[in-house]
Amino acid sequence: MRRIPIRTACLAAAALLAGLAGTPGPAAARELPDDYVVSRAPGVLPEGIAVARDGTMYVSSDGTGALYRGHVSRPELRPFPADGLRDRPSSLGVHTDRQGRVLSVGGATLTVHDRHGRLLATRTARSGPLGAPDLNDLVVTRDAVYVTDWANPVVHRAKIRGGTLGPLEPWLDIRGAFPQFPAQYWLLNGIVANESGTALLVASNGTEAVWRIGTADKEVDRVDLGEESFGPDGMVLHGRTLYAVLNYGAPHGVYIARLDGDLRTGTVTHRLTGEPFDLPTTLARYGCRLYVVNSQLDEPPGRPPYTVSAIDDPTCGTS
Repeated sequence: MRRIPIRTACLAAAALLAGLAGTPGPAAARELPDDYVVSRAPGVLPEGIAVARDGTMYVSSDGTGALYRGHVSRPELRPFPADGLRDRPSSLGVHTDRQGRVLSVGGATLTVHDRHGRLLATRTARSGPLGAPDLNDLVVTRDAVYVTDWANPVVHRAKIRGGTLGPLEPWLDIRGAFPQFPAQYWLLNGIVANESGTALLVASNGTEAVWRIGTADKEVDRVDLGEESFGPDGMVLHGRTLYAVLNYGAPHGVYIARLDGDLRTGTVTHRLTGEPFDLPTTLARYGCRLYVVNSQLDEPPGRPPYTVSAIDDPTCGTS
């Protein structure tokens, strides 16, 4: 997850368990807001989003590095009092685990907070082949946290062993598999994993494609979406259904693809481009709704209020 491509852009006593990845539960069967106000303060520029199993919503700020918290039942979010983010000017990818902990990335750091905002862990990525890291998005599997790097064609990994989060280290330089592509413009964005953690899908604006990576053998393959191939920003994977946000090279919106069981090929089934999006960057899925971030990153600092739009998931009950 990241800004549009025209911009070049100790674990405490509490342990991180291998059950970090969680699946949101169903939304409450009552009328929910269609729009959520992240902030009315100037320059926030929301970017990432996560919705926890209990409906708690977290949104990150590319403009300030702050995190915001709310609930799907209420239309207003408030600042999340997360320790240790003052020196991080930008926060991008944000996710939650089954225990309600909040993982986020920005700049060179991966942080883990509890639901009260206490800092549990900070991990810092090393510089890559093209310079300082610009961490973009993350996904949590049973045994690792994987993080994309906007500034380098690198996927970083922090292992989870015995309930402890290891150092954040370069895991794969994708150029090794496809040296014919430009070294400077991979622009890695969203990242998701299948339930078993054996396969990752990585979005690349620079190659306008989604790439499948095997976590055991590091085999890299382009996901074949036929003539509808795209390079999205943020993504969500639910079973074999891939939800992807596009914000350049095609009408802005949410594109949905049905993938094969091995996540190597797929067909685009829905294009939700007529919604009131304002440069959408990523999304979260909760119940039968999709929550899409309106970043306004095309015209920073944008114009408050900064919002999240909720739309119906047309595949609900079929994925």
